[in-house]
Amino acid sequence: MTDVGIGIVGYGLMGRAHAYGYTVAPRIRDLAVTPRLRAISGRDADAVARAASRYGVEEWTTDWRELVERPDVDIVDVCTPPGTHAEIVEGAVAAGKAVLCEKPLAADYASARRAADAARAAGVPNAIGFNYRRLPALSLLGRMVGEGAVGDVLLWRAAWLSDEFLDPQIPFDWRFEKRLGASTIADLGAHLIDLALWVVGDVDEVAAQSETFTRERSGREVDVDEASSCLVRFAGGARGTFELTRVCARRPCDFFVEVNGTRGTLRFEYPRLNELWYGDARDDASLYGMRRIRAEHPEHPYAADWWPIGQGVGYGTTFVNQAADLLERWPDGPWEPDLEQGARVQAVCEAMERAASEHRWVRVDEVTG
Repeated sequence: MTDVGIGIVGYGLMGRAHAYGYTVAPRIRDLAVTPRLRAISGRDADAVARAASRYGVEEWTTDWRELVERPDVDIVDVCTPPGTHAEIVEGAVAAGKAVLCEKPLAADYASARRAADAARAAGVPNAIGFNYRRLPALSLLGRMVGEGAVGDVLLWRAAWLSDEFLDPQIPFDWRFEKRLGASTIADLGAHLIDLALWVVGDVDEVAAQSETFTRERSGREVDVDEASSCLVRFAGGARGTFELTRVCARRPCDFFVEVNGTRGTLRFEYPRLNELWYGDARDDASLYGMRRIRAEHPEHPYAADWWPIGQGVGYGTTFVNQAADLLERWPDGPWEPDLEQGARVQAVCEAMERAASEHRWVRVDEVTG
């Protein structure tokens, strides 16, 4: 069995999640290759050394460029703050490495476009980390819409509610600087926009509003939106809404998506991530309402790899499924979603940012040129 060397750039939460994914993937799916966690990098030597030990990574370094150049690293997995992604991706693909990059692809569209173009020109496998696609219930939602379960899509709505910025005493760090941490629209919204593009189709134009309630932390200006809401017009005629906020008390990581069509409705709520709600307009009137689908049956996407129905899966499952999907297609690919999708999502994010700043409808092709 062939070994595939993994190098993870970044040792925080995402580095830990991705390391977990590679470790467990061969245990839930028969793969033709074996992932090996060869190296991990980070700026703090003590912290990255501890992370390497905890995550089961063979070696560590404080220089991501050294990791990229290692001959035993085949896949460079980028788990750093968004504003650093493009440079690392470009360095990795220039060295002939395959790349998995966490979302969002960058803090701005120009950087995202550059990274996606570099990966395409290098001809290497590349992917963006939209891991929630790989939840059985959300994957089932996408499949059902594609199979016509709701008919023609009329409406899309999505919200991500968090309280991580609620406390005004939280000290300034990279999350509050758009150049490094990206906007809330891009950071939280990227997942929901990816799902919208995947399930409904391209977005033509957007309108938005944003607010930053705590404008200064540790004596430094905060230039990241803490709450944004957006209207969208899809190319296929559907209409949609997004709400993205980090100031909702006692909302830790609550997101939902809903699709309304000419024949029915589908709704997913992350706090109940093993369930999908479906209402079929063709049902007899005596059955009017929504039915709960337990997305754990072996016939449902990804579910057969995991536990018996009734046991459920969780957040970590998405990273295992992601690693397994990519490794299953090693080395030829194609990998999905790829960095081109990351750039498409970033274009919508930037259109929303412009719309909020300029108080007008903004076409996505104004961003892409």
